[in-house]
Amino acid sequence: MRTYGQYCSIARALDVVGDRWTLLIARELLLQGRCRFTDLKNGLPGIATNLLSTRLKELEDAGLISREDAPPPVATVLYSLTENGLALEPVLKALGLWGLRHMTVERPGDEFQARWLAYAPAWFTTDTDPDAPPVTIQLVASDKQAVIEVGQGQVRSRVGRADNPDLILDGPPRAILGLLAGVIDIDLATSIGLTVHGRRDLLTRLQPIDEQPAHTQPEAVEH
Repeated sequence: MRTYGQYCSIARALDVVGDRWTLLIARELLLQGRCRFTDLKNGLPGIATNLLSTRLKELEDAGLISREDAPPPVATVLYSLTENGLALEPVLKALGLWGLRHMTVERPGDEFQARWLAYAPAWFTTDTDPDAPPVTIQLVASDKQAVIEVGQGQVRSRVGRADNPDLILDGPPRAILGLLAGVIDIDLATSIGLTVHGRRDLLTRLQPIDEQPAHTQPEAVEH
């Protein structure tokens, strides 16, 4: 394993997960759960088969993932995060929250999957009226669909369709994700293609989680 050769916890962490694709592999295992090599590759558009094999071996050696044979009659290997790998969840959430500021532009050729639409509301939004009745919101972006269930102070989301949703948001990914994340407002979202059907007032109930406030500059450590 390549190393930065620094006695620093950030450097040590990057020794393990700093290579290209590594954190995205962790993302897929976190979102998909235990899955096959093919499932991982489908969730990582652009990765070469041999590079995925290499990264999985590195993560296994680092104790972040485990592999096991699927039960008969399926002859395949299943990958999953270990306890140490699952500890990356708050890291991925914090990184995703920080990355929302860069989501207002869709680059040509960017891939988009329903799973990536589905996790964002649960990770990055909150229910501002926990005493109100539960509601359901349907998201439709680039033919990908996800459901948000809001109630009792919790936000849950999943891939799929809802029966009789209270609100439907339909439009390009950057309009939906940008609006939910609070990086664009409803006027801009509708101007770039978002359509809203149903209870528009629910947009104020589902609010983005604020990033932690900026810390003051610490005093320099004396040498």
